[in-house]
Amino acid sequence: MLYHVRMDVLIPTDMEADKVDKLKATEKEISQKLQEQGKWRHIWRLAGEYSNFSIFDVESNEELHNIMMSLPLYPYMKVEVTPLLRHPSSIRDDDS
Repeated sequence: MLYHVRMDVLIPTDMEADKVDKLKATEKEISQKLQEQGKWRHIWRLAGEYSNFSIFDVESNEELHNIMMSLPLYPYMKVEVTPLLRHPSSIRDDDS
């Protein structure tokens, strides 16, 4: 199942820089591992915002939920999830 996920990161301004750096490093490691596994298919930064649009390819709503909950920055995110379906007019074979 494909999902379009918008993640807006809202780290408190008074959080210690060392803690922020550690959260970001761990988040990057997890996201890159998920990308290598094909579960986090795409990630795009939104210009001028601490936000991204991502495409996840996972087995179920529950798997996506578990992935999102495992992200170190999740407690500081506003997340919007949109399930995606293949469009019948698509000429691509790999967009399911």
